[in-house]
Amino acid sequence: MCKHVLNAQVAIRSPCCRKWYDCAECHQETSDHPLQQSFDMTFACKKCKKCFRKDAREFEDSDEYCPHCDNHFVLEARTPKASLQVEGEDVRKDSRMLKDDRVRAEEERSIFNVKDAANRLG
Repeated sequence: MCKHVLNAQVAIRSPCCRKWYDCAECHQETSDHPLQQSFDMTFACKKCKKCFRKDAREFEDSDEYCPHCDNHFVLEARTPKASLQVEGEDVRKDSRMLKDDRVRAEEERSIFNVKDAANRLG
């Protein structure tokens, strides 16, 4: 599983060490040598688990699909983004985490009113 590209559809075999990687950054992190560039690329589809070769010099629109299962593997890469979220139950089961904007919130009860604070302070 690649931590650089979230929607990787194929694994790529590196021509230098003959190991499978999801992206070039994964190869750079785990190996001690630079990635050797080659026009003849070997892919392994993650959907049907079959391997195929493509020539990068003659890459056309029809070459964006796996020849075995027609999985579209040339996608715009989605990289992970940091986010802060609240995890809870499925909202279909427990909807207490959802806020309904149609329901008015109860007014806050206090002996000190912020709206007329200027009049009270003098």
